[in-house]
Amino acid sequence: MTQVSGDGHLIGVDVGGTKVAAGLVNAAGEITYQTRTPMVANDAAAGLAAVISAINSVRAANNSPSENGLITGIGICAPGPLDPRSGIVINPPNLPGWRNFPLAAEISKTYSLPVRVDNDGNAAALAEALWGAGRGFRNVFCATIGTGIGTGIVFDGRIYHGRTGAAAEGGHNTIDYRGPRCGCGKLGCIEVLASGSAIARRAAEKIAKEGRASLMLDQAGGRLDRITSEMVGKAYEAGDLLAKEVLQETALLLTVWLGNIVDLLEPDVMIIGGGAGAMLRPFFGEIRERLPSWCVNSHCQEVPLLAAHYGADAGIAGGAALCR
Repeated sequence: MTQVSGDGHLIGVDVGGTKVAAGLVNAAGEITYQTRTPMVANDAAAGLAAVISAINSVRAANNSPSENGLITGIGICAPGPLDPRSGIVINPPNLPGWRNFPLAAEISKTYSLPVRVDNDGNAAALAEALWGAGRGFRNVFCATIGTGIGTGIVFDGRIYHGRTGAAAEGGHNTIDYRGPRCGCGKLGCIEVLASGSAIARRAAEKIAKEGRASLMLDQAGGRLDRITSEMVGKAYEAGDLLAKEVLQETALLLTVWLGNIVDLLEPDVMIIGGGAGAMLRPFFGEIRERLPSWCVNSHCQEVPLLAAHYGADAGIAGGAALCR
């Protein structure tokens, strides 16, 4: 599990419940080739074979004979919970076949290369710190807002893992102890209030309770249960007032949460990524303006709030970053 460095290429792998994405990443953090393959969730051996297949495809694409074309390490974003020190995937809900699975050891045995494994929030934060929006900042907080909310903390170029490797679960910080129950079991986590899933749910609830017309309902074919956060974003761009209300409420919830982050960590920069995070980018100025009302730190507005550099490829870049 040694870290590697130098000018060679790295392979970044992003393992999800339904697919494996893998890419070749150069020393500047540029993804020069990538591929995707289906993931097998219920069988450990078949799941491992899917990862190896994706890695083999990337290795085959790397036909440079020069020293700078050598592959020097493999980094993998895997679903948690996991142990980043041992590279063991413990009990991922979306990959039931990988219970206590020694993923790093299996991949290292196959390729005789250094292998690092971590969760997607940590890896994305490291990629942003090394090559993305956080480059040049010493202490970085990064949030990926998608179906859920994943976070990562990077101090002086190193992921902060905590005592056992379970730190930086910022998406499960409670901001309303009487709020809805999150999938983690807690009440009022920021994830259950401001993730892409929460945005879609709140939009549907508003339409149902208030009976207002909305482009979102048209996009969903009249079915409230089919409204997605992407539909909310498209409706907002088209001038839909209800969609704007939903996103403004989400921005306020994120302001409360980020105020707590600043008071706790006072990072040099805060970075927001993910599909829903990109959709909320027009509200970043509003969040900055409101931050002093939700933060005791008098320097809170000096902390930049930036959009992530890596979009859908954050898992590939993040995996590679683990090996730098």
